[in-house]
Amino acid sequence: MATLSRADVEHVAHLARLGLSGDELERLQGQLNHILEQYAKLAELDTDAIAPTAQTIELESILRDDVPRPSLARDEALAGAPETFEGRVVVPAILGGD
Repeated sequence: MATLSRADVEHVAHLARLGLSGDELERLQGQLNHILEQYAKLAELDTDAIAPTAQTIELESILRDDVPRPSLARDEALAGAPETFEGRVVVPAILGGD
């Protein structure tokens, strides 16, 4: 597998808008090449018998079921609003309205 040159790392850093020193570029080049080497080792594995998956762990919902129940009356819900008008909360205009 090809390795990344310093010019490659500088180019990627430029695209990511990273201002890296020479030492940082050198260290990052080594780290990125190590990652690519590890990926090459993984790519050698025979995965034909393994079913494709989008998740590595089982997913389960940690949320409770929605259960309908009575809600606050309008007056109770609006009681904490700093200003109301005709049963609605009044908020400052943000799009140049009057």
